[in-house]
Amino acid sequence: MDATDRQILDLLQQDATLSTAAIAEQVGLSPTPCWRRIQNLEKAGVLRGRVALLDRKQLDLNVDVFVEIKTDRHTPEWIETFTRAIDELDEVVECYRMSGEVDYLLRVAVGDIEAYDAFYKRLIERVEVANISSYFSMERMKYTTALPLQADDQSTEV
Repeated sequence: MDATDRQILDLLQQDATLSTAAIAEQVGLSPTPCWRRIQNLEKAGVLRGRVALLDRKQLDLNVDVFVEIKTDRHTPEWIETFTRAIDELDEVVECYRMSGEVDYLLRVAVGDIEAYDAFYKRLIERVEVANISSYFSMERMKYTTALPLQADDQSTEV
């Protein structure tokens, strides 16, 4: 992957609806070589998909809740049950297995505290946990889906 590939990725991260011709113009290529680069990035798995970003306020999903989960069970069966539960609960928009005091960290998007309470009850019906701690975000200060791209010109194979 070279600097031009990074430019293409950066443009697509900002606006996935850009045409190949528009991207090509901005990176200094003609459309066909630009299209080939995008195809190669997709084949290599660097470009995994293109999505629409929704306005959460218009969807009445104004509250982010960070949920710490501790478990006393670390069996493959428990992990499978937990994974299935969070996959089935649409409010879970991110989930991480952690090191340290907390086993899992979730980011849950809900409309209000009552909606979180309903989510909480559905979660504990599906999976046994030792402890859950919830933290309500007061303000989202930074949010992006764009990943940082290397600024140097070192090429990596794609």
